[in-house]
Amino acid sequence: MTRTVDLNADMGESFGPWVMGNDAELLKIVTSANIACGFHAGDWDVMAATMGEAVQNGVGIGAHPGFADLQGFGRRRVQMSSASLANLVRYQVGAAVAMARAAGGAVRHVKLHGAMANMASEDEAMARAAYEAVLSVDPELILVVLAGTAQERAARALGARWAGEIFADRAYNADATLVDRSKPGAVIHDADLAGPRIAAMVKDGAIHTEDGTRIPARIDTICLHGDGETALAIARSVRAALEAEGIAVQQFAGAR
Repeated sequence: MTRTVDLNADMGESFGPWVMGNDAELLKIVTSANIACGFHAGDWDVMAATMGEAVQNGVGIGAHPGFADLQGFGRRRVQMSSASLANLVRYQVGAAVAMARAAGGAVRHVKLHGAMANMASEDEAMARAAYEAVLSVDPELILVVLAGTAQERAARALGARWAGEIFADRAYNADATLVDRSKPGAVIHDADLAGPRIAAMVKDGAIHTEDGTRIPARIDTICLHGDGETALAIARSVRAALEAEGIAVQQFAGAR
């Protein structure tokens, strides 16, 4: 049986005249798109345009909710009650569902952004609050979770459809969380390194960490951040490396 994996990218992160990333080119490479909902990045016009392009390219649409932190790009940690977090997530997912429908598509998955995602990968109760909010909008939405973390445990406990994700351009700690961006080597910019590294993880069915640990994981999708200078080169490298290993690239189905 041919091994398959999805490629996803965070996008729709431009804001008014400020352009972030090269969404049009990424949409020719990836199979799923995580589209910003206007709180950490993006706006209603960017969301509409990006969803329309995703539909045209046959790319799966995902909502990408984050903290209300435009200046910090959603990468600053915010402390808030579970009830308020749930409403913040629910509000953004609801907007994405409406905008996707208007664009002739549909939201099929949800992936938390930035600091919200990192905090949820460490705190199962927080992840559960966010995911319960997602499922209150539509119980069939697929939760894209950081494989091997509290996000995955929360999704499993809820009996939700989920997809395990690894990152093409980020280094890993021994507990499967991401190395903090402030630390050297946390973000991988070398496209020649990124492709073979990810292909090896998919073949092994394991996350390769900085200290050499290999953590068995269900790898359904690979994230390619859309905002870096080398994003497009990394995307092409990863897809080429996977296909060279006989790994087919296609949308994830999500499983409980």
